[in-house]
Amino acid sequence: MLPRLRAGLLGAILLSAVVLPCLVSLPWTLRSYDAQDYGQPGQDPRRPPSWQEPMGADALGRSLLSRCLLGGTISLGIGAAAASISVVIGVLWGAVAGLAGGRTDALLMRIVDVLFGLPYILLVVLLNLALRPGVEKLLALGLPTDIASGGAGLVTLLIAIGSVSWLTMARVIRGQVLSLRSQPFVEAARACGSGWQRILFFHLLPNLVGPIVVYTTLTVPTAILQESFLSFLGIGVQPPLPSWGSLAADGVRELPGMLSGWGVRPWWLIVWPCALLGATLLGLNLLGDGLRQRLDPRNIRR
Repeated sequence: MLPRLRAGLLGAILLSAVVLPCLVSLPWTLRSYDAQDYGQPGQDPRRPPSWQEPMGADALGRSLLSRCLLGGTISLGIGAAAASISVVIGVLWGAVAGLAGGRTDALLMRIVDVLFGLPYILLVVLLNLALRPGVEKLLALGLPTDIASGGAGLVTLLIAIGSVSWLTMARVIRGQVLSLRSQPFVEAARACGSGWQRILFFHLLPNLVGPIVVYTTLTVPTAILQESFLSFLGIGVQPPLPSWGSLAADGVRELPGMLSGWGVRPWWLIVWPCALLGATLLGLNLLGDGLRQRLDPRNIRR
């Protein structure tokens, strides 16, 4: 258990090293993420990393450092919010299905099966089309039109991702509840006259913390990757707002120039966003494994 706990500590340190700079620098990145500096006339605006620009500049002369930091804040925010929505819906749905059993369980799981059979992208697009007009009107009450439009894309994106990514969580929690509801401590709670609400929240959920935490740490990077793909399709984060996914997509567009061997090879445009995304994913996985060991009731000394 100790090696896994140390891996969890390493994951927490790695994750903090990525998340804290993104959050602390937010006031600066909001002002400078779209500032353009083309340099000298005739000079390629894609400048390599230097002391003045530690991560270099993109094709429009914008600092990649400020864009990566702001993009990390946006990507992590969407991932965390979507994972929270997914966990809340999935845990409640799966727990109720597993604890109720019978026809209720069959009905709830058939709904999950039907949703599993529908195309994921189609569901997200339909949710985006249905929710975005209302979100734009709501945000426009207190924000300028351009900011409200961009914010509506972010809000609808995280709602859409969270609303369709809870299906696996529901199945996992249902299976865990089915295995726990026949345990002696649950039978003892029923014999004492406890209702299903008390059994669920005071007896079952504490024993489900491990799977919930592990799934959450896996859902956040999955949501970040989904945000990257959907933003590339024009849903959600739109230019000039950056995200790690859109920055990596910009770097991919430069690959033909890198491979051709002619002119500037802007390797930094794809290396930095992918490195930050990979470090975040690794940190979340290590942290989730360590937390699962630490929060497992069987490992708690009585």
